[in-house]
Amino acid sequence: MRYVYLTLFFVVVLALSILGFRGSLSTRSPLEVFSDMDHQDKYKPQAESKFFSDGRVDRTRIAGTVAFGRKSDAADPQFLKADSTRFAGKDAAGAWVVGFPAAITVDAKLLERGQDRFTIYCAPCHGAVGDGNGITKQYGMGATPTFHDSRLRNMAVGEIFNTITNGKGNMLSYADKLPADDRWAVIAYVRALQRAAHATAADVPPGHKSELGIK
Repeated sequence: MRYVYLTLFFVVVLALSILGFRGSLSTRSPLEVFSDMDHQDKYKPQAESKFFSDGRVDRTRIAGTVAFGRKSDAADPQFLKADSTRFAGKDAAGAWVVGFPAAITVDAKLLERGQDRFTIYCAPCHGAVGDGNGITKQYGMGATPTFHDSRLRNMAVGEIFNTITNGKGNMLSYADKLPADDRWAVIAYVRALQRAAHATAADVPPGHKSELGIK
């Protein structure tokens, strides 16, 4: 038992020698196992810079430009976002829109763009066909919703736009990666995936039914 106390005493002394007493003041830098990027080569607001001729870090706005923000909260002036349908997915009364904004033309070009953005940003989690079986699921990610259940098939496109913009649950915001029009393109492609997954013979154009053996 004596050796247990001696060992404990040695551990306590060693810990205090390395870490010091809690609350004591020191002019030395703290011991950092992981720096967590606390020390970076960067400029701080109103600091000096030898790079610019006037020696200032803060730069004046370029003539003719206006500050633009991506936030959707009340503090953001939402410059050039008067079209609430296009940039918020809501109508004038604040309800989620069920159709695409007038400024968005749903055509083959938009679907191609949507497929491209979907493959890059959405497919890793939601799967190539939107069934929730993306590559991240193989690495332990929790259940990812499938776009083909009735809840999401019946969800207003405006609400889907809001989810892409602000995130939901484990999904983070993609507003910094997808401009508003690209978000609509992704939604158009998702709607195409949903329709394809639940298509019937009645959805096949008459001119193509023979190709599928449909009379």
